[in-house]
Amino acid sequence: MQRLLAVLHARNLEFLRDRSTLIFTLLLPVLLVIGMGFVFAGPPRPLFKVGVLAPSIDPAAHPFLKERYTEFVPLPQRDQALRKLTHQQIDLLLDLQQPVRYWVNTESPKGYIVEKLLLAADPAASRQPVTGAALRYVDWLFPGILGMNMMFSCLFGVGYVVLRYRKSGFLKRLYASPLTAFEFLSAQVLSRLGLILFVTVVLYAGIGTVIGFHSAGSSLLLLLLAVVGALSMIALGLTIAARFASEELVGGLLNLLTWPMMLLSGIWFSLEGSPRWVQWVAHIFPLTHVLDAARAVMLDGAGLVQIAPHLLFLAATALAFLAFGAWSFRWRID
Repeated sequence: MQRLLAVLHARNLEFLRDRSTLIFTLLLPVLLVIGMGFVFAGPPRPLFKVGVLAPSIDPAAHPFLKERYTEFVPLPQRDQALRKLTHQQIDLLLDLQQPVRYWVNTESPKGYIVEKLLLAADPAASRQPVTGAALRYVDWLFPGILGMNMMFSCLFGVGYVVLRYRKSGFLKRLYASPLTAFEFLSAQVLSRLGLILFVTVVLYAGIGTVIGFHSAGSSLLLLLLAVVGALSMIALGLTIAARFASEELVGGLLNLLTWPMMLLSGIWFSLEGSPRWVQWVAHIFPLTHVLDAARAVMLDGAGLVQIAPHLLFLAATALAFLAFGAWSFRWRID
């Protein structure tokens, strides 16, 4: 018992004397609560999302527009609105021009419920077929699941490996060799990239065989996107592990990156109708660009030109993160 208490006391002192880790451990929950408070503040979250073919929405124009727990989003362009409906970014599309018409995705469970609410308010509303193939929620969700798995593998897989090398003294021995920081980090990036691509391709082929997801675009273009997106997120993980030697601090910083991306990059739900500043913040994260481009290729059949802005952003951030990581890299703890 004395030995146990002695080790316990030593470990507590070690943690308390690591000021950066202590401060971050205390601040991380506060920052997460404040951030989520800003994102999810306001009235109760709506259960349904309905697009309205109009530049603005007047609640007095139709009784259905006063329905509680339903968010109404103005979508003046019909083709764009129907695309969002087939992708289940909205649950129903409503045209208030007489006679009142609506479109619903027959594969959407929420669409089924919100259609009943509309017909209860206006039984004369005319149902119109959805233009194009209606997509299942799993078709929209599948790129998000692959992107989430890639994000965790990129950030935690590289960050903790470099941290372990530093704490074990392996980096200190490499420091005596002609190896440069950029060369070492590049090797770590390429190693992790090969592993992530292998796992992603296996998951893509295996899950696709089981559930038969929708994929309208080029598989080679998806592979190029996976390469550039993985490079960007691996380099981001390296910037965290390039200098710090505390496991608690590195783990906290990595969590600080992954949680906002989990909530704001569109893995589980669309940000359609969210405040503009939330959508702007979401596009800072590499995962958002990976998912937007992947869904454009898989669901819309987009080509290289359509997703080029996403690829350029990911390539630029990969180079910037890798350069910053090499510049700030520390071989030894002291």
